[in-house]
Amino acid sequence: MIQLITKRLLPFSMLLFILFSTPASYGESRELNIIYTGSLQGELEPCGCSPKTDFGGVARLSGYLKEHKEELSPHLLVDAGNFAGDDTPQGKLKTETLLKVYGIIGYDAVAFSAREKAVQDLVAEISHTNKISVVSGSSGHAGAVSVKRGNADILISTDPQLHALDKINILVTDIQVSDAQAMKHWDVIILSSGEKLEEPLKKEKSIIVSGYPKGKEVGILSLHLDDSGKIKGYKHRWQPLGNDIREDTEVRKVLQEYDARVARLYKEAETVVSEINYLGISSCTECHQPFAEIWGKSRHAGAFASLEKVEKASDPECIKCHVVGFGEAGGFNSMKTTPGLANVQCEACHGAGKEHLANLELPLNPVTVSECLKCHTGENSPDFNYPVYLEKIKHW
Repeated sequence: MIQLITKRLLPFSMLLFILFSTPASYGESRELNIIYTGSLQGELEPCGCSPKTDFGGVARLSGYLKEHKEELSPHLLVDAGNFAGDDTPQGKLKTETLLKVYGIIGYDAVAFSAREKAVQDLVAEISHTNKISVVSGSSGHAGAVSVKRGNADILISTDPQLHALDKINILVTDIQVSDAQAMKHWDVIILSSGEKLEEPLKKEKSIIVSGYPKGKEVGILSLHLDDSGKIKGYKHRWQPLGNDIREDTEVRKVLQEYDARVARLYKEAETVVSEINYLGISSCTECHQPFAEIWGKSRHAGAFASLEKVEKASDPECIKCHVVGFGEAGGFNSMKTTPGLANVQCEACHGAGKEHLANLELPLNPVTVSECLKCHTGENSPDFNYPVYLEKIKHW
């Protein structure tokens, strides 16, 4: 009888063993999430001019990753390069700020590409200070880094020739999509060329993805791994970084420090205005009172106040589209030196009025679509339609 009961219990005990054993023991797949960015081009946060383009920003990126840390685990966080700002004083501040933020977020690897070469010394110093794992073909940096996640051994490299056997090989590069399709030996290729790929491309064994330009969305490539850590499938999605994402307060503090440093740069650049080319709305009103009254009811008349409202009135990249002649001889310099040229006035559309004042028969420039598009870009003004918008300011 005892032997009979034992024989009947044996299958049940085996079933329990199967149920409570680790999934990998029976060939079930595990998931590794590769979270990637690339081609941020110095974009710290969206300008916010339009709700339709209010996506992106490193404070939102960090906030999303923190809030969803458990569901994204295990994950690998990689930037494929071309993150640096322009080679200007403000652009360098952007690069420095981005690297500080990358250190806070905890990137597993950050690639140096074409944009980083222009500010190579700065990038090297700040990345070292913030203990960022750099992959680069430049001297002084590793061409590849090895990372382990669970049972998966991963190599992240910027060198197309530097890959390894028995590892998941990830190439981070700024080459074009067409060139990436010719690559071999790579399981995953992450691009920072600025090209958009809505879905990954599969070329032989390679899965090719591309960082969303300026970080409007973050890519999440989920690899399905077998019990030996080999890729057996994948899925992909884009995570939009809209204003519904809760920001990381620590990163927001870093961005506030950036704003303060930009304001200091701007103040240091203030000059005594000696040349007068732009006259300001007060001079125009002397002869064009009805036109000035129509202008006063337009959104152009409150353009500078809209910057003050969001605390960007000391950011040159924003100021240029909210005043008259910023960066030009005799144009807006600051509220201290040239307050009469604040807001989008007549001369912002018709050109400087100095010569017209000297000779009233000399006509002002007509308002052309090309003039409008200097500020009404697809990024800042996605609904811009020249005939429709012209009606909003028409005064002739």
